[in-house]
Amino acid sequence: LSTVLFLGACAQPPTAPVGLTDIAERPAEKALLSGIRSYDDGQYPEAEKQLNSALKLNLSSAKDRAAAHKYLAFIYCTSNRHTLCEASFRAAMQADPTFALSKSEAGHPLWGPVYKRVHP
Repeated sequence: LSTVLFLGACAQPPTAPVGLTDIAERPAEKALLSGIRSYDDGQYPEAEKQLNSALKLNLSSAKDRAAAHKYLAFIYCTSNRHTLCEASFRAAMQADPTFALSKSEAGHPLWGPVYKRVHP
């Protein structure tokens, strides 16, 4: 009986799972979501600013860091900044070793060749 009481005293209360709305309110993640939204809306200068902000604010997930670098690579390639495009793809792979573009993304005429040059 004393063992049960002791273990019960040491047990931590269960923590509630973190919800999407909780994550979306974190500054870095909020900036990432805004950056992706701006990218999808064709607002590339704003997307670039927000994505860089998300990275500076330390995104907690490796996949999120890779996604931010991926969208930056797309922006850099479409604006003829190929050195930055290549560096962003490398940063995405460094952030998340499992990072890979989808087949359709990898076949894009602007960033596909750059990606294929740096992806093992």
